[in-house]
Order: sequence, then structure tokens, then C-alpha cells
Amino acid sequence: QADCAILIIAGGTGEFEAGISKDGQTREHALLAFTLGVRQLIVAVNKMDTTKWSEDRFNEIIKETSTFIKKVGYNPKAVPFVPISGWHGDNMLEESPNMPWYKGWTKEQKSGAVKGRTLLDAIDAIEPPSRPSDKPLRLPLQDVYKIGGIG
Repeated sequence: QADCAILIIAGGTGEFEAGISKDGQTREHALLAFTLGVRQLIVAVNKMDTTKWSEDRFNEIIKETSTFIKKVGYNPKAVPFVPISGWHGDNMLEESPNMPWYKGWTKEQKSGAVKGRTLLDAIDAIEPPSRPSDKPLRLPLQDVYKIGGIG
């Protein structure tokens, strides 16, 4: 079981729209993560270099994605949205000089609000879920094999 899902959204014109469309993979992946029990989400808006580091485009993507993930079951206020460029490494590990308008993300948690600026900060802010380590081990079995001559 994963503690968190990172939803990478293509920020390029046409790419975001294709992913968020009714049959798009962005919708499918967010819904799949929630259905599988992953309750923490990070949204990374990739390819910001192709949008010329546009703040308006980033805000448009946040608005549409927030509406959608809320319908899926995530709280948009608990989801960090990070503009990145994987090609250039912007906002991945260190703050990007190409997006001076970006002031960082804020995420609501049980322990209070957490702030950060990069994708690494968002990953570091993942809260480990409570695990019943004091309970007996449970192990799912798919099948039992009887192999002749052994055991």
C-alpha cells in the first residue's frame, strides 16, 4: 500500500486538456489511486518550460484539477500543487529562478499547515499513516500449491 500518490500533469497546451478530459488518463489515475486507498496526493504540473513558465496556465490547471480531485474524494487544500520542469529540473529539488511568481504551496494536515516550494519538499511533507503494528500479521494468500515429493 502506498502512503502517497504523485500525479504528474502535463502543463502543455492540449496535453492537460487531453488528460483531464472525460476519458483522460489524469482522471483515471487520480480515481485509481483513491480507490486503492491512497489518501495523500501531490500534484506536479510538469512541462512548465513549454508554457513559458506561465503563472496563468498554472493557476488554470490548479483550478480545474482541484474541482476534479474534490469529486474523486481528495481535499484540494491538503494537496500540494508544484509547477515543475523535469527537462530542466526546475522546482524538483531546488527553487526555480524561472518562476519568480511562484510563492510555494501550503498543505493542511492534522498537525497543522505545512509549507514548501519544491517537489522534494512535498515528498518530505508526506505524513506516514498509522499502521496497526501491535496487531497480528495478516497475509493475503492467492493460492495453495501441493507439490508432490516435497514437504
